[in-house]
Amino acid sequence: MVKNGGYGLDMPEELKVNEPYAGEFLKVLDDKRRVTIPAKWRFNGDDAENSYLAILTRYGEYSSILVMPPDMAADLRLKISKIPITNVAKRRALANFMRNACTFGCDKQGRIMLDESILTKAHITKEVCLAGMNSTFEIWNPKHRDEWLGESTPEDDINLLEDLGI
Repeated sequence: MVKNGGYGLDMPEELKVNEPYAGEFLKVLDDKRRVTIPAKWRFNGDDAENSYLAILTRYGEYSSILVMPPDMAADLRLKISKIPITNVAKRRALANFMRNACTFGCDKQGRIMLDESILTKAHITKEVCLAGMNSTFEIWNPKHRDEWLGESTPEDDINLLEDLGI
């Protein structure tokens, strides 16, 4: 059973993440735009053939890269496959959504190589913050993440979490 949000079809066990994405990790991109993913966040059999899906996400003036594990990406692929070719409006929305996305795998050292265009759109240059969001994780410019998080008050956060039943 997958514990990272319950997404996925009948994915092989080696492609499932066994821990929720939790915590925050500050990292540095190397010269090839690679960053190491925390070991707990990698799925078994993590390699270039099995890929994460990264989607640019905008939060007002801030952007991050939302990363879905392979099982969640497979679920999204299934939903997308059901969009009729003749539905122009949905195809256009999909095109706009996917043009700010990329896929990537993980090498044997646990590194991922991020696409230069998505890094540029997320205003990420050298330092990155990997932030766990339970079923997904996000990649941020650390300064922008701090600024974005600072826009809410503890009272706002408590009220929103209570609304979610947490």
